Amino acid sequence: MRLCCVLAVLSFAAASSAPAQTERRVFIIPNDAGGYGVDRCLATGASCGTAIATAYCRAREFDQALSFRKVERGEITGAAPASAACRSGGCDDFVAIECTR
Repeated sequence: MRLCCVLAVLSFAAASSAPAQTERRVFIIPNDAGGYGVDRCLATGASCGTAIATAYCRAREFDQALSFRKVERGEITGAAPASAACRSGGCDDFVAIECTR
């Protein structure tokens, strides 16, 4: 009986000391070249995009951005048809922002 109690306590201690799983989510957004230059920071993965990507994540109740980069249309699955983001003869580029909490 005593051995069972000791094993139960050790099992609980081991389980409670395991690190919590980090939740991650990738958001795909249009790379809107609105003339502000932030689109280049996000698309190239440059350090100037860190604040923008983190602000995007925090607006969606995540803690920080783990990564951000330009994605090609072929990498996006389950998205709107390719023609949905095309206007005036041009198509938007897309950026992936990976957030964590």
